Amino acid sequence: MAYDSQLTRSNLGALIPEDVSREIIDGVAESSVIMQLATKAPNMSRKQRRLPVLSTMPTAYFVDGDTGLKQTTQQAWGNKYLNAEELAVIIPIPEAVLDDVDYDIWGQIKPRIVEAIGVAFDAAVMFGTNAPAAWPDDLLTAATAASNVVTLGTGIDLYDDLLGEDGVISTLEADGFMATGHIAAMSMRSKYRALRDAEGIPLFKNSMQNGTQYDLDGSPILFPRNGALDATQALQMSGDFKQIIYSMRQDITYKILDQAVIQDAAGEIVYNLAQQDMVALRAVMRVAWQVPNPINRINSTEATRYPIAILLPT
Repeated sequence: MAYDSQLTRSNLGALIPEDVSREIIDGVAESSVIMQLATKAPNMSRKQRRLPVLSTMPTAYFVDGDTGLKQTTQQAWGNKYLNAEELAVIIPIPEAVLDDVDYDIWGQIKPRIVEAIGVAFDAAVMFGTNAPAAWPDDLLTAATAASNVVTLGTGIDLYDDLLGEDGVISTLEADGFMATGHIAAMSMRSKYRALRDAEGIPLFKNSMQNGTQYDLDGSPILFPRNGALDATQALQMSGDFKQIIYSMRQDITYKILDQAVIQDAAGEIVYNLAQQDMVALRAVMRVAWQVPNPINRINSTEATRYPIAILLPT
């Protein structure tokens, strides 16, 4: 982990005006793909929120004759928790360099901070990358534990791997869920374009004619470009993403520091902002997520029930 990174004159050379175009060529910062598909709960008022989750369903019985005895049943709930954890970053910059930059440097940096936080959140949710201990198992780990994974090449072709009787979608349906969306690696686009029917006609012809929108079994496929989906671990995640709940304890806030010190993990001072004539932008967000995974009539066993299924690479 880095504690001594900063914006220097060499980093910002392209932004210090010379006899060149003032236009800054930049890509569009993409936000979290998980948050695009998941259910956003109301903001949290404290660090932890309890979610009552249905764990036992009632049963009805026929009564034998006019004077038969009516039976009893029960319904029960268990608890799961949203635990808000902090995502943060500090960007130091010498004041002399900041003075020489003829742009709103913070305005250029903030969208990339948003993107970086989205990437960190997605990677933690999907693969457990740097995830806090209080968070639930990541999607890959939980789907694997529920046997909701299919390795590419298991079926006769990609169509079979995804939509066949033993494909990714069927594992969801066996658990009582319907797919509301799919998150796929960019390399999957070419695999979809290569899919053809018995007459050799591309299966995704209509979707490609409608632009960049790809659909699978009636639900959209998203191809995130933020780098959070690691194709070496998962080629595609499909599922009822509405079952994933996230909540903000604190949306992204920014603060300019000019009198602080920045220390590394050993407690050593790396930058003394006041003494070194530096400023730093601190960004902080607190967020939580959970998969309640309530019981349903199709699969009543939580250990084998999960709303996400995954296509694994070979």
